[in-house]
Amino acid sequence: MDKANKLNYFKWSLGDRYDGWRLRKVDALFSVSSFLQPKRVESEVFFEINIPIDKIENFVREQKENIPGVSIMHVVMASLVRLISQRPHVNRFVVWNKLFARNHVSFSLAIKRSMTDEGEETVIKPYFLPTDTLADVVEKVRLEVEKNKKEGEENSSDSISKVMNLLPDFLLRTVIFFVLQLDKIGILPKMMFDASPFHTTLFLTNSGSIGIEPIYHHLYELGTCSMFVSMGKKERNSSTEKDGKVKQTKSMKLKFVLDERICDGFYYATTIRMIDKILNDPDQLLKPPHSVVVDSGVGKKRADL
Repeated sequence: MDKANKLNYFKWSLGDRYDGWRLRKVDALFSVSSFLQPKRVESEVFFEINIPIDKIENFVREQKENIPGVSIMHVVMASLVRLISQRPHVNRFVVWNKLFARNHVSFSLAIKRSMTDEGEETVIKPYFLPTDTLADVVEKVRLEVEKNKKEGEENSSDSISKVMNLLPDFLLRTVIFFVLQLDKIGILPKMMFDASPFHTTLFLTNSGSIGIEPIYHHLYELGTCSMFVSMGKKERNSSTEKDGKVKQTKSMKLKFVLDERICDGFYYATTIRMIDKILNDPDQLLKPPHSVVVDSGVGKKRADL
């Protein structure tokens, strides 16, 4: 993560991490819940929404000339970036029973270097700004994919994984233990943070690209990821109009796995409704948002005003 991608809303102070600001102004329930539920896997909640995509497909076709390479997945990603710009609580995370507001926006995506069973798989982690448009998202993803798509090449995540794989079991356990401890107190080496796909706003998987339904994927204990989003395949639907005619439409499911410790159920529910509205009006993604909402739970004076 470079300085251009790091949000500068607040100055660093004691208790903050290099990847987030400590939340100091939250309900007592949230401060206590991370002690009662110290693990992400026991704090998971699940949402599913069904998105009509006829309008999105038409929108993508219209934008192909202006935004080469744009796809439905880019529209979903841009919608999630826009969502975070308006609902910043979903960009929070819990580490060592403490709640933080992330000071950047990043998505982790697994990609295949070739579409075969034996094809190498790697993970990319593009960074975004809350003001990014659809064109910005497409370009940033394209650059990351191009850097990592060539067979045989390694990114930092691949390299670290291969080095760890060479270690004997007892030594690997020791290394992982120390990595976890360093992360808990916020002093994980920057090289490892940049390489880690688990230190991210959300993990996104496009199950639809291989023709299957979206999945509910668990959250990882390692890292800071509080949200896992899965896109499913396109589905055809039939409905009968008042005049008796049968109407054919297409839709796609999105499934979310979320950490319930970062915000309350009402906030999550209204957030999910918002992503539905954004995807039903994708034209708004062509321009930056009118304003960006900053997490008030940090509880200190903003440095960017």
